[in-house]
Amino acid sequence: MGRHLVLATAIGLSLLLAACATQAVTEDATPADSTAAESVCGPVDASQQFPDVIEAELEPSGDDFSISVTMCSPYDTPGRYADGWRVLTPDGEVLAEHELAHDHANEQPFTRTRGPFPIPDDVDEVVVEGRDQANGYGGETVTADVPR
Repeated sequence: MGRHLVLATAIGLSLLLAACATQAVTEDATPADSTAAESVCGPVDASQQFPDVIEAELEPSGDDFSISVTMCSPYDTPGRYADGWRVLTPDGEVLAEHELAHDHANEQPFTRTRGPFPIPDDVDEVVVEGRDQANGYGGETVTADVPR
């Protein structure tokens, strides 16, 4: 009988460990940053017309500059998504554009880098604006200082 008790205990312990492991996998299956992305990008809203630029950082790259742009487009799906962004002078001159070839539905917010590109010496800041496949450019923009 002692053997059966040891075997039953071992089986019970194995089942308990398996249940805990399954629970941990289930909890980890939801990305840890999905709540953070939703608080930054908001709930999925198919009526939103444009992606929002939430951050832009310029870095010198030789005589030119590179830029990292973070965008939110909570409506992103394979059928419609934020498909690019552009860098403008305060007067509206386009300095650089970046095309996005696919949706970022599972990566909100997302960051992409573009460069190098020139910025005229008399320009002290740039404006970054996002683009939607269906509606073109618009949404929240970010103004970034040019590090000189």
